[in-house]
Amino acid sequence: MKLQNKTAFVTGASSGMGHAIALKFAAEGATVIAVARRREKLDALVKESAGLAGKIIAKSGDVADVDGITKVLDESFAEFGKIDILVNNAGVMDEMMPAAECSDELWDKVIDTNLRGPFVICRRWLNGQLDNGGGVIINTASIGGLFGSRAGASYTASKFGVIGLTKNIAFMYAQKGIRCNAIAPGSVATEIAVGIKNPSAFGMERASAGMGANPRYGEADEIAKVALFLASDDSSFVNGAVITADGGWSAY
Repeated sequence: MKLQNKTAFVTGASSGMGHAIALKFAAEGATVIAVARRREKLDALVKESAGLAGKIIAKSGDVADVDGITKVLDESFAEFGKIDILVNNAGVMDEMMPAAECSDELWDKVIDTNLRGPFVICRRWLNGQLDNGGGVIINTASIGGLFGSRAGASYTASKFGVIGLTKNIAFMYAQKGIRCNAIAPGSVATEIAVGIKNPSAFGMERASAGMGANPRYGEADEIAKVALFLASDDSSFVNGAVITADGGWSAY
């Protein structure tokens, strides 16, 4: 068991990569605090985890709600005393809107969920976990945070920001027992694209220009395996890294 006696806090756990990460961690012995907006999906996740070495506990929360998500973290620290592993996974897409078409409302929605939320959660987690001897942060970035046009302007900016935040925390707190790394997935079969309702035709055309070079789509469990590596002592010397998991797409 790679995560025996560990407590993990996973956002965006109701589906996709967060769902897979929660199950993977619980299978390795962790107590997983699974956080998302859709309580019914979380309850189904808890049932799915029955019989695993660890356990999953569902908590409703929206990472874009600063006060609300901070309260969930406060409650979790009060209940468990420590949170060894933090996974900032929740995220939203941006309708592939290029800068000229991106509204203030869309920009704020994407930045609040994809960047401000992880920052607020990291800040609260650091203030709660530093006295517990350190721990691990895993941020879900994207190859959209490494390249300029895998999505619209706001999503791209948010994921570049997540990578910068990851590297800053990693170095700042390295000598205090904190490791902070990011995973940059390519195209993965999850529900995130369901949120694209009315995409920009121009933005979609430009963002899709390189799709022909994509070898294949990934599965959520493949990303969960990377997260398990980063969460465990197997990656004890890995800090401030961005692990690209895209089937070779960005190697082109």
